[in-house]
Amino acid sequence: MEIKYICPLITVKDIKKSKEFYENVLKQEVEIDHGENVTFKGGFALHDIDHFQKLTLKPIKTTDSPKDFMELYFESEEIIELESILNSLNVKFVHNIKEQPWGQRVMRFYDLDGYIIEVGEPLEFVIKRFEAYGLSVEEISERTSMPVEFVQMVLE
Repeated sequence: MEIKYICPLITVKDIKKSKEFYENVLKQEVEIDHGENVTFKGGFALHDIDHFQKLTLKPIKTTDSPKDFMELYFESEEIIELESILNSLNVKFVHNIKEQPWGQRVMRFYDLDGYIIEVGEPLEFVIKRFEAYGLSVEEISERTSMPVEFVQMVLE
């Protein structure tokens, strides 16, 4: 028997607004749009909560409070620009851009339904940034906890 994992699916109160947020703000491309269910090429899906309840025959407790038990993770080299856009939209942040111990800059914020979204720099971008700071391959490897071979491959 083979079981293939497909994607995470989050339920949302307003599928149209959520789809627009992920498309226009987070620049995700829709792969399939069934109206009440939208799948993005990045490998996650949104499902209208009312429709989802009909499919599961189970009442779903909705809440406006943050869903701090999970997050969707994205990467971008333009996180400073994205942070500015999110600020202009009055998006609520878990935290603004901060540097992780391994050198990657990340931010976390809530989407329209209170799910945590994390956007971080790609590790390849971090490695190149450290090279621009003048760090050696070995120093970058130590700083990022990435194998020397991976750092060398990125810098070639």
